[in-house]
Parts: sequence; C-alpha cells; structure tokens
Amino acid sequence: MSKKILLSGNEAIAQGALDAGCYFYAGYPITPQNELISYMAANMPKAGGVFIQAESELAAINMVFGASATGTRAMTSSSSPGMSLKQEGISYIAGTQLPAVIVNIMRGGPGLGNITPAQSDYFQATRGGGHGDYHCIVLAPSTVQEAHDLMPLSFDLADKYRNPIIVLGDGMLGQMMEPIFVMRHASRVARKRITKKWALTGCKERNPNVIKSLYLKEGALEKLNLLLQKKYKIIKEKEQRYESLHLDTAEVIIVAYGIMARIAKAAVNKLRAKGKKVGLIRPITLWPFPETLITQILSGLHKKKHSPLFLVVEMSYGQMLEDVKLAVNGKAKVEFLGRAGGGIPTEEEIISKIKRIGG
Repeated sequence: MSKKILLSGNEAIAQGALDAGCYFYAGYPITPQNELISYMAANMPKAGGVFIQAESELAAINMVFGASATGTRAMTSSSSPGMSLKQEGISYIAGTQLPAVIVNIMRGGPGLGNITPAQSDYFQATRGGGHGDYHCIVLAPSTVQEAHDLMPLSFDLADKYRNPIIVLGDGMLGQMMEPIFVMRHASRVARKRITKKWALTGCKERNPNVIKSLYLKEGALEKLNLLLQKKYKIIKEKEQRYESLHLDTAEVIIVAYGIMARIAKAAVNKLRAKGKKVGLIRPITLWPFPETLITQILSGLHKKKHSPLFLVVEMSYGQMLEDVKLAVNGKAKVEFLGRAGGGIPTEEEIISKIKRIGG
C-alpha cells in the first residue's frame, strides 16, 4: 500500500533509507543537508534503529565503518566540505570491502564556498576521492521521488558488491519539496536483517572473521587490489544506468545529470515542439558512467547516418565533460555549457547554446 506525502529531497532520502532497512545512521550537521539528519534524528529511533550525531564528519564515517562491519545496514550524509573530511574513512571502507551508503548534497566550492547548489564534487565522487585504487558506485537522483526510490537500490548494491555507494545530489534537490509516493509496507519487508557470512558477529561456533585494510606481507596488498579491480570490472559491465529521450532522431544530444537534467529536459521538450531534433541522456550512475550507450549510438546501433553532436550541461566547469569525451573517443563533436559557485544554467541558456552550435 502506498501513501502520497510531501517531503523535501533530503527528507525523501532519509525515508528511503529507513524503507531500505537502514539500522544505523551517524552524521554531523552541515547545510544544505540538515533536513536529512534532522529527519533521521526524529524517525530512526521510532524505526528501532540507532541515530548518532557524531562530534565530526571523521567520527561519523568511522562509526559507519564499525556498524557495517557487524553486518548492519549503515549510512551517513554530508555536504561538500564534510565529504572531503570523510575520504580517509571511505577509502578504508572500500579497502575492507564493507557495504555503506554515503549521501553528498553538494554545495558551492572550493573551500567553504557557500550553501548554493553545485555539481562540482563529480570528480571527488567518481574518481574515488581518497587514497588508493578504488571506486564508489555513484547514483544521481533528479527528482524527490527518485531520491527516495534510489535508496533501497543503494543499500542493495552496497550489499551485493560489498562496496561504498555515494548518492550524489545538490542543495536544490535536497531542499526542494515535492509530493512523492512512499510504500508503507516497504520498511517492514526490507528491515529483515540480511545474513552476512563475513560480518563480525561473534565466533563461538565458527572460525573468526577478519576485516582489515592493512596488508604488510609481500604481495598481499597487490592481491587485494587485483581482486578489487576484478569487482569493479563486473560493476562497469552490469550496473550502468541511465534515462534517455529521443535518441533515435536526435542530431544534438544533451548529457546532464541530477537537477540539471530536469532543466535540460524542459529545454528538450521546448525545442522538440519547434521541430528541433534534440535528445537527452541522463546518467543515473555517474560511476560506472553509461559509456556503453554512447558507444552504441556512435557505432550505428541507433541507425543514424551521421554522428550527433553532444552538449554536456552541468553545474561545474567541465567535470562530467571528461567522461563524455572519453566515451565519445573523438568520434563526434562535444560542446559544453557550465556554471559553478551557485550559478545554474537555465532553459534559455541551453536553448540559446543549441541554436548557436546546432543550427
């Protein structure tokens, strides 16, 4: 049975985590994600879980490390400067192959920046962010409903691959409010504890489990890294997610994610109404990036006579742009429109850009 309720994006993420069976949350306040931690503080104890307002972002991520090691579904959340402080802990979680969900509601930067929306943490999220060769799966919702709905998927992927998951939103998505459907039975179903054979749960009747990221014996750390790379290859092959519009006829394809994709979609609809052949790719997974789709488009699987022109639109100065260029691999022209530090490309700017580059 579902119920329609009005929530902010931050609150929807928190409710989605509860519905996914999250039993442990540790976080530290920072704008613009404070509605998330506030919602968890009010509702996690009611759901039988544990809420902790940690003394710092460093403490929060390491508390998540400990909770996850026991087999508990655990998460934390923050915004851009706070995410920077969590990077050592996220690297440890990746190195010990523990599942965890980390939410970043991005704000303007660099430095303390300001509390306006931005998408300039893309590199940090998709390139590991901390030390060592590792990857986080990165999911980017574009609506409040999707912010809720991606949380069960995030926890499922975390458990499936024993890997940290980053849910990447921004200040606009986090604080905007929309009516969403919440499956009220979902929490009762999903909250059944999942048996994890590797977890630290006591070992009276079995051999002890060991969770560590320190490997001093010669060759042991390289063996772990090769195992991780094998896992990441499987993730890249199986977990690319995206939404697409009008690709079969598009002569210009906009690539945008998150809240920026909503603005781009409105521009696409206006241009299509005027007979312009414009399409949209919205990556839902930023890592693994949906490069296979772009490869298919350019290899003729969409039966196109000529390669389309790609326009990357993001609230940064060209971060996702690099992944699009890598996927295109010189086989088509790639243009860019970006703003940062609280600047948000508008429908009008996108339409104007397409008129200039696409005729």
